[in-house]
Amino acid sequence: MITYRATLDVADELALYLSRLLVAERRRRGTRRGRRVLTPFQQAVLGLRWFRHRTPIPVLARDHRISRATGYRYIDEVITVLAAQAPDLHQALMDAARRGVPHVILDGTLITCDRLGEKTVSKKGRQVHRWFSGKHQRHGGTVLLLTDHTGFPLWSSPVEPGRVHDLTAAEHHVLGALYWAASQLRLPTLADGGFQGAGIGVHTPVKHSKSAPRRSPLHPDNRTYNTLLTSLRAQGERGIALLTQRWRTLQHITTSPRKITAILQAALTLTHHEHNQPH
Repeated sequence: MITYRATLDVADELALYLSRLLVAERRRRGTRRGRRVLTPFQQAVLGLRWFRHRTPIPVLARDHRISRATGYRYIDEVITVLAAQAPDLHQALMDAARRGVPHVILDGTLITCDRLGEKTVSKKGRQVHRWFSGKHQRHGGTVLLLTDHTGFPLWSSPVEPGRVHDLTAAEHHVLGALYWAASQLRLPTLADGGFQGAGIGVHTPVKHSKSAPRRSPLHPDNRTYNTLLTSLRAQGERGIALLTQRWRTLQHITTSPRKITAILQAALTLTHHEHNQPH
């Protein structure tokens, strides 16, 4: 067997922050001192290794000399305490308005997962895979991400099965708050064509009308509007990349896809703390 040293490329302060959350959680549960195999700081390192490098939990358990079951339980606890610190939607919008953010960007993405056999009935009455996305041709969960004008992530939505359209997910989780932000905070939202018809305050590209010939060009004003909107909205891709490239466990989930909500919220909390953002 070959042994080697490794370095976890996160700041000590982030591990200390997570360890303080774990200490508070142990006190809440009434766990007595010395009853856990790992200290809160060691558990924080275990959790950060899983988020940062997507290290398999059995490998983490072996490295920390704990059982596989304990490793899974410790990771679940890390996810829970971090997700509890994730920003609320309305608070995130109010904080953005207070900071003078000119607009927010709404985008949807698919967090891929292992193949599932769970079925549901489509509108046509056929049985289909509930977590299979026809758009991406992958199994996974649909999530929405709200970012500021620079692409920094502000809020993430609960997960929906992969077959759910972005607009449908938005109707369930975010559109009401965005209407309120546009009318009360004067904070408009930019989105891509997948959110066409989302409503007042959510700006999407102009498309050809159904009555117009397919190959007829858009009016110059509409083309200019689309170009400006696309250039501003493109920053939203940074938010997804910032989360999935920094916290690689989001690149593919091997646990239940229903846990994507908490895992994404936990990653959002870590990102906010690294960038000294309120949460």
